[in-house]
Amino acid sequence: MNKIQMTTPLVEMDGDEMTRILWQMIKDHLILPFVDLKSEYYDLGLESRNRTDDQITVDAANATKKYKVAVKCATITPNAARMEEYDLKEMWKSPNGTIRAILDGTVFRAPIIVKGIEPCVKNWKKPITIARHAYGDVYKSTEMKIPGPGKVELVYTKPDGTEERELIHEFSQAGVIQGQHNLNASIESFARSCFAFALDVKQDLWFATKDTISKKYDHTFKDIFQEIFDAEYKEKFDKAGITYFYTLIDDAVARVMKSEGGFIWACKNYDGDVMSDMLSSAFGSLAMMTSVLVSPDGYFEYEAAHGTVQRHYYKHLKGEETSTNSVATIFAWSGALRKRGELDGLSDLSTFADHLEEACISTIESGKMTGDLARITSMPDPKVLNSEDFILAIKEELDKFYA
Repeated sequence: MNKIQMTTPLVEMDGDEMTRILWQMIKDHLILPFVDLKSEYYDLGLESRNRTDDQITVDAANATKKYKVAVKCATITPNAARMEEYDLKEMWKSPNGTIRAILDGTVFRAPIIVKGIEPCVKNWKKPITIARHAYGDVYKSTEMKIPGPGKVELVYTKPDGTEERELIHEFSQAGVIQGQHNLNASIESFARSCFAFALDVKQDLWFATKDTISKKYDHTFKDIFQEIFDAEYKEKFDKAGITYFYTLIDDAVARVMKSEGGFIWACKNYDGDVMSDMLSSAFGSLAMMTSVLVSPDGYFEYEAAHGTVQRHYYKHLKGEETSTNSVATIFAWSGALRKRGELDGLSDLSTFADHLEEACISTIESGKMTGDLARITSMPDPKVLNSEDFILAIKEELDKFYA
């Protein structure tokens, strides 16, 4: 077949460990045989980030601003153990956090629904979409170890040099502190992205924080959402027949468990990180969730919502066979290619993305799957495939569209 042509590159961000291995398999078997891929490549593997003092991550984010569409592999956010394992210069911050801070916007994550993979929560009949704020909070925090007794304060110095102070804690012994921040403008973008997305898909929108405890920080989120909704979106929501409401996050968790799904749940940054992992696992697998960062400036970054599958990578290095689920990473590629096609007016590229996703789903629904899905499927006698054979089985399905 003649390969599908691209006119504008997308930004390709490679990653770490087992997902890096899958990344190359996906390109070799599912992308390059069908698409004349144009991409601007950035290696966000931990060694590359360490070598460039993490400048490579900033460069990749700025390239996304230029080309408007990016696809990203899962990456390591190092801890103390990773510092030693990779001989790092410092404990580099989350690349996702860096990229999201530069691009702003909101991360929308939704489970990939497949027949035979039923949710753990039996009353969930429809997907639940997590809308996760993508700026600030713990991902842009400053931390300090307190060696012993002393006073720690928050200090705000105004342009005229005057100060406002708030006591954090009077330490009588060693401890730790963490300073977080956010910006009203980013919270406003978050709110508008959520309201616009809800109108687009015609689903109810929930927003949840802990404003009863965080009476200034979280309460600011609550107030901004309500002000924007009342001023700009209430009439539109009424006309569309959908609702917006705010509730405490612990109440939201209880409501979610008793719901049928089919709504959008907006969360602050860390809350969204945790709750999207909970939902994806409960719907089937961490590797069965789409994730896209949507910036108010029109930038789109598609990624897998899970980690680098470290345990499987160590098995791979020993030459042992793995059965690693690549669906979320494949859907990151399909999402980016579809958006690239939409922005450039390339219908065959967008159609290819649709076919790639259909091939994934039909492969699983035919009973061919990776080990994580085989352990939870309701299908009788599923065929468990190793990492590469699963991707090759998807290619067989994809070939049928282009035979």
